[in-house]
Amino acid sequence: MDLQKSKQQISSYIIDTQEEEIKRIAHELHEGVGQNLYSILTGLQFVESGTKEPQMKNYLHEMTILIEKTIQEIRLLSVELHPPALTTLGLLPAVKSYSKLYTSTFGILVDLESFGVEKPIPEKRRIAVFRVCQEAFMNIAKYADSSNIKVNFIWKEEELTITIRDFGSGFEPESLNLQHTSGLSAMKERMLHTGGRCTISSKIGEGTLIELSLPLNVE
Repeated sequence: MDLQKSKQQISSYIIDTQEEEIKRIAHELHEGVGQNLYSILTGLQFVESGTKEPQMKNYLHEMTILIEKTIQEIRLLSVELHPPALTTLGLLPAVKSYSKLYTSTFGILVDLESFGVEKPIPEKRRIAVFRVCQEAFMNIAKYADSSNIKVNFIWKEEELTITIRDFGSGFEPESLNLQHTSGLSAMKERMLHTGGRCTISSKIGEGTLIELSLPLNVE
């Protein structure tokens, strides 16, 4: 029992350390690389506006479009790594913010509803739950062949339940590849570290349902 507890503590420490590094990288991408590219974009636009030669003007315009696209990709990557709303506003606003970027990137509509009164969640635990939601969304984009996702946040006095349902192809456990299987296992492990749980059910042709349960009376 002590060995199992020790393993969980080590795993939790590794996850926490990774999250701190991820947070730092996300900040550097947004404030460093992103701002530098924006300055380059502004300069190119200035040069383009003063250029008369058509071929050069077209070339500069193509470059500005490419940099705008790169800035958007860096912004998405930064939010994927660590959305600012997760620290400042909480879990629900962070998932809402991520859902908008997810839809603009993959074209998959996210219908998100919240029921009950939102409760505060300690930062480490809300980061863990966000990561599980994020993994679920990415699995849907990669494997589900679904055009929409239904997400419900159900707030009760002592528990938050999150359901994520796609309406795609579904799967059978024996048909999963190693990457997909490890992703699902990581989701379950993260929820265990929060004191919660993750259950996954799927049916071929009817999609997949992921249900997350997080106790709210745990620090």
